[in-house]
Amino acid sequence: MNQKLKVGVLGATGMVGQRFIALLENHPWYQVVCVAASPRSAGKTYEEAVGGRWKMDTPMPEAVKNLVVMNVNEVERVAAEVDFVFSAVDMSKDEIRAIEEAYAKTETPVVSNNSAHRWTPDVPMVVPEINPEHFQVIEYQKKRLGTTRGFIAVKPNCSIQSYAPVLTAWKEFEPCEVVATTYQAISGAGKTFKDWPEMVGNVIPYIGGEEEKSEQEPLRLWGRIENGAIVKASEPVITCQCIRIPVLNGHTAAVFVKFRKKPTKEQLIEKMVSFRGLPQELNLPSAPKQFIQYLEEDNRPQVTLDVDFENGMGISVGRLREDTVYDYKFVGLSHNTVRGAAGGGILCAELLTAQGYITARQG
Repeated sequence: MNQKLKVGVLGATGMVGQRFIALLENHPWYQVVCVAASPRSAGKTYEEAVGGRWKMDTPMPEAVKNLVVMNVNEVERVAAEVDFVFSAVDMSKDEIRAIEEAYAKTETPVVSNNSAHRWTPDVPMVVPEINPEHFQVIEYQKKRLGTTRGFIAVKPNCSIQSYAPVLTAWKEFEPCEVVATTYQAISGAGKTFKDWPEMVGNVIPYIGGEEEKSEQEPLRLWGRIENGAIVKASEPVITCQCIRIPVLNGHTAAVFVKFRKKPTKEQLIEKMVSFRGLPQELNLPSAPKQFIQYLEEDNRPQVTLDVDFENGMGISVGRLREDTVYDYKFVGLSHNTVRGAAGGGILCAELLTAQGYITARQG
């Protein structure tokens, strides 16, 4: 790419917005030229607006410190500055749906980390290695919105990243029933231990709305396009419990699977470690070389050892073994704010760029 595309980050001061800013530093294709947030942050420099709330473990990139934060609600003004935007705004679902559509209608592609549009029938919800073909629904969405280059694309919930890719790798064996329990990091709630001291040494067996997302969103990934809409798959049937645990980054899942065509353990491992998708074939900048790694040790994957596998964009799996009730069980681990949030969004944008959906704004 000769010239970097100009990117805006909506909701740039929040935790996922900060993760977008950190991951986009020195990106070969994209340059952050605009940061937008709530009216109370508008008019301040990004450094002033974030203040002592920078939550990343790397320093705030110098290139964004002096960018003046724009009011995210001034859609036309923000859109005029950029080729496309990443959305990580913190608003109600109705407000998010409205503002993301407003940006799309200014002919600005929106790649969203939010859940508001995940079930909009003509909005693709994509893990690039799993269902890149769903981006084809964008053409129907543009007709509805009356746009030529503006659209919305989203990535799924962070909790499913530790098991949905694994089940995708095993598709030919026809997984039909899945029981999953996710053990989710506090950064998934936008928190650190400093913000949430009551999580230290604690476990909370409830995360609002998370279980339904964990059960239903994989089925949308495995769905198909019919009459300009994504129709979700009917199998496997998934039941899930989601638990908040005292870990900063990294969602772990303990998963039980029943297959129609029971494979051997060796077949399952081979399918996982050889699983590649379009991002690997195209060698996209954020794509992990190895999407899923299998760890033989009984005590892996561990958050402290494995969460940053492939810069947080890979999935780590261990403890695959036969089960007495289901066919097999395993433990998966993914980085919830990298692969599960901002990094997954950036990889979606890279694929959209490679496929010609995101381009430099003309004129």
